[in-house]
Amino acid sequence: MWTFIRNQREGQFLLLGVACTVLAFLLMAFQSPLSVWAFYAAILFCGYHAAKDAIVDTMYERQVNVDLLMVLSALGACLIGYESEGAMLLIIFATAEILEDYATNKSSQAITELMDQVPDRAHRLLPSGQSEEVATEDLRVGDWVLVQKGERLPIDGWADRTVEVNESSLTGESLPVSRSEGEEVFAGTINEGNAFKLKVSKSSSETIFSNIIRMVDQAQSRPSRVARTIDAFESKYVTGVLIAVPLFILALYLLGYGFTAAFYRGMVLLTVASPCALVASATPASLAAISNGAKQGILCKGGAAMESLANLETLFVDKTGTLTYGNFQVVDYHMDSDILAQVVAMEQSSSHPIAQAITTHFNDLDLSQVDQSQPVEEESGAGLRQGNVLVGKLSMFNDYADPDHLLPLAKVGQTTIFVGRNHHVVGMIALADRVRPEAQKAVADFQASGVTVQLLTGDNDGVAQKVAQATGIDQVWSQCLPEDKIRQVTLAQDQGQVVGMIGDGINDAPALANADLGIAMGSGASIAMESGDIVIVKNDLGKLYHSYQLSHRLNRIIKENVVFAVGVIVILVLLNLLGWLDLPAGVVFHEGSTILVILNGLRLLKY
Repeated sequence: MWTFIRNQREGQFLLLGVACTVLAFLLMAFQSPLSVWAFYAAILFCGYHAAKDAIVDTMYERQVNVDLLMVLSALGACLIGYESEGAMLLIIFATAEILEDYATNKSSQAITELMDQVPDRAHRLLPSGQSEEVATEDLRVGDWVLVQKGERLPIDGWADRTVEVNESSLTGESLPVSRSEGEEVFAGTINEGNAFKLKVSKSSSETIFSNIIRMVDQAQSRPSRVARTIDAFESKYVTGVLIAVPLFILALYLLGYGFTAAFYRGMVLLTVASPCALVASATPASLAAISNGAKQGILCKGGAAMESLANLETLFVDKTGTLTYGNFQVVDYHMDSDILAQVVAMEQSSSHPIAQAITTHFNDLDLSQVDQSQPVEEESGAGLRQGNVLVGKLSMFNDYADPDHLLPLAKVGQTTIFVGRNHHVVGMIALADRVRPEAQKAVADFQASGVTVQLLTGDNDGVAQKVAQATGIDQVWSQCLPEDKIRQVTLAQDQGQVVGMIGDGINDAPALANADLGIAMGSGASIAMESGDIVIVKNDLGKLYHSYQLSHRLNRIIKENVVFAVGVIVILVLLNLLGWLDLPAGVVFHEGSTILVILNGLRLLKY
């Protein structure tokens, strides 16, 4: 906080104003007439930015704001010889403004931290084979880039060989993952293997990270519903105060008060009726919540999305890439070691996801003794053949003998391939898309909080039911086309439900856009992220539940702030009308309430 104040111009002016005020009080102790000028200097430093904002809004935006009330109140105090109160008023007001800027800055740090994940320079390969260092923004689709071992990838692209990359910055998974030749790898991830070449697939402004950074930046300019309501109310309220104060002064004067006394009471009213605390009730808290969520890997596109999360009643969840990892994993196999080695060697010639899963799972297998003199041929029925060995799906083995009873091992919810030799089934490998362990807890947490979770997937019913059973979801909608997903979202909305939709694919984007709250997975399609109101950067649904709790806390704090701010204004105005409140007390209680409201919102940074 101290560093932030010193590095901001507003903070520097505030410190100068405080120094001048301290000097003024010291001079007052020695009854020096210079104390008045020291107070004037404090008012100049602390009121400069408020006066600037008041003038700009009044002249160019054609609306008045609380800055104008504070400046007029301080100037009015000076007119009747209360320079010290005017200086204190602007010091406390400037302090509140600094605290609000601090909340905005904490939210902005999320952008800086994300930008640090992507290098701004890259080694572009020339036709001659040499490399040149260029700015990442100068790379074009089709360029080749050299990525050294241990370097962060500067841009999205296709790898020229099998590579090991650490994608924790995107997915939260700390273990490196293997990406095959021609598979896309992403900017901001780390090359954990040997150096490789990367063919640029997107410009620097279109990468996953650049999309995320843009969305965080946009979030700060999208206020919550409460903040929008308060902003719309502020100008009308301030106009009302500016009309009421002269009438109040005139009424007191006509009732027999002297002009100085009436004007003094008017300045007190001008100070305590200002909606400073009310204006600060929502925005700092919302920015603090957005910043907190960003640190957890949840990006909300503005305060409205964060607020709406607390009202969630029905949550539709896509399966692949959301509840599951979205790639095949070997979960079981039965065959002799020599057959297994030959199968793995055969699968190395294929780029099919199943083949990649098998070769990755058995990557430490010794293949030196495998006879690879015969070519591996693709079978039209989605299988591989090498000599008398056939690898493929169940339907390819209808006329094969099964002495070890392996064919019945095929299970619903799994992808099973079989191995045949000399027309006998000699092995099987079962693969499945694994359920994310954090998804199970997140589903249970949401359901325990009263949110109905339903599975919405394009997969077949057998696979969908298995995933639903593993995650504890009761309602399942399988074999859904994009229009089917929209239909389910709309039906729930027609029943008066506040509906959220989580997805990561292009086919999820229409449902994300139609839901009250679209939630996209960060490693998914760009259109899904653009359609969503919230992005789960690290693909962890547990983080979403954290933000769900955070949203409830945010709404409670905003309500507390609004009630407190309005209550303080009402009490102080009544005390002034009764003549029981002087200007120093009015300044301290009113501006003190503003600081308390902001600090209450900033607590969400540490939630």
